[in-house]
Amino acid sequence: MALGCLVFTRQARAARTRLLVLGDSLGAGYGLAQADAFQPVLARALQAAGHEVAMVDGAVSGDTSAGGRARLDWVLGAGVDAALVELGGNDGLRGLDPAATEANLAAILDALAARRVPVLLSGMFAPPNLGADYAQAFRAVFDRLGARPEVIYDPFFLQGVAGDSALNQPDGIHPNPEGVRRIVARLLALVEELLARVGAS
Repeated sequence: MALGCLVFTRQARAARTRLLVLGDSLGAGYGLAQADAFQPVLARALQAAGHEVAMVDGAVSGDTSAGGRARLDWVLGAGVDAALVELGGNDGLRGLDPAATEANLAAILDALAARRVPVLLSGMFAPPNLGADYAQAFRAVFDRLGARPEVIYDPFFLQGVAGDSALNQPDGIHPNPEGVRRIVARLLALVEELLARVGAS
């Protein structure tokens, strides 16, 4: 009986979907206790919804799209089944060329598609102080990439949270625990759609 339980446990663990979060400080949980960070909160929400998911942490505070692209092969080395890509915020904060951001994100999406890893792309807006032209060009990057048929698209990771002091840390950029919970609640259906695509291609 004990041997049977051990085999079942190993099979259950092996059956867990490995979900990569490739992101920056928003995905890494900057300024938060580990339990309140995006990935643990998302994992608990998915578990409550009946999904067995192992999170693959590919989020690094301060990272740009170029940084995510540079380390993607290393992150994928252990094998992933699905990916949530949350990058670009730091590109906008630094005023980097939107064409470079698009090239980096496109390369990331191409690499994941080549491995048949379904993707949820969560977009970002540029800071308003960079002007309307830059904001429009930056926004268009995500809209074009999100239009790819193989991509599930969430236009704005911080939707409903950005600009609300009650949902952000004192820096006004990073969500507080309640902000994270709001983000996860909003994204949950999209992540479930993402998980449903695992093995479908």
